[in-house]
Amino acid sequence: MRNATTPKSPSFASMVQQFFTEYLVAQRAVSPRTVVCYRDALMLFLDFASRKLCKAPTSLRLVDIQPDLILAFLDHLERARNNAVRSRNLRLTALRAFLKFAGRRDVTSLHIVERALAVPMKRFERRMLGFLTREEMLAVLGQPGSSWSSQRDHLLLAMLYNTGARVSEIIGVRVIDVVLEGAACVHLQGKGRKQRSVPLWKTTILEIRAWLRLNPTLRGEAAMLPNRDGHAMCRSSVAQRLRLAVVRAADQQPSILKKQVSPHTLRHTTAMHLLQSGVPFNVIALWLGHESTTTTHRYVEADLAMKQKALARLEAPDTKMRRFRVPDSLMRFLQTL
Repeated sequence: MRNATTPKSPSFASMVQQFFTEYLVAQRAVSPRTVVCYRDALMLFLDFASRKLCKAPTSLRLVDIQPDLILAFLDHLERARNNAVRSRNLRLTALRAFLKFAGRRDVTSLHIVERALAVPMKRFERRMLGFLTREEMLAVLGQPGSSWSSQRDHLLLAMLYNTGARVSEIIGVRVIDVVLEGAACVHLQGKGRKQRSVPLWKTTILEIRAWLRLNPTLRGEAAMLPNRDGHAMCRSSVAQRLRLAVVRAADQQPSILKKQVSPHTLRHTTAMHLLQSGVPFNVIALWLGHESTTTTHRYVEADLAMKQKALARLEAPDTKMRRFRVPDSLMRFLQTL
């Protein structure tokens, strides 16, 4: 009878490599931006762990990743690197994802991984979501100028407002992704390569048609919103064009200068305006591509908080409640019954 041989556990270094090449890229198909985010988090942790344990990163083992080490790393992020709680939690999310992957690859270390996964996220006070009023949003959209870039920027802002898309989603839109006939919509590729379709308003359809007439060579796989070289716009360019639009909008709506307006602010604005128009928040969740309606519920809370502030500004009517006294004649009538 042959003796059963225990399979050799994979090395820590090989599991880190497999986590990125096989799991994140091949299986999960996450975006390059997510890969960079997870890579930075793992590099920070490995550097901290190697100095704390006096081991080279290649010499580390899963058994070394104890809850105390993770907590010390998270404390280091906040104190030494001045990371905000949100950034601290994002680093922990990346580390958790790796540990879950490692636990599946090395079941002998599963008990160690489970202990490490028990390290909690840190709660923090969320700021109220920033968004623009309808008047401010219309001022940002403005009227397109006669230049090519002005018309492109106007369509960019109109599509951001219509779709509530993330910047990465809107700059990735190709001409082939836009449907203008029948049930007009635009196909977006969101987080985790998940696709969704968002309906287009009539005004947006008209502006897209006008843009395509102006640029007859844009077709098929071409970027709907290209730069001068014909390639898709970059994130920084979108933010810059929005800043210019906000400065122009301030002439009509000076209140906008008191707000921090980013492309993501337009996403919040779309959600809030849909909510205020009576659209159910589960539909808004589909519109924005939220995996959970819990995320969308933040807009409901923000809308309620805004209404409570408005209510607090109202003065209670200066009236005194008086006790009702019946006329004497009525009292006499009742006494005769």
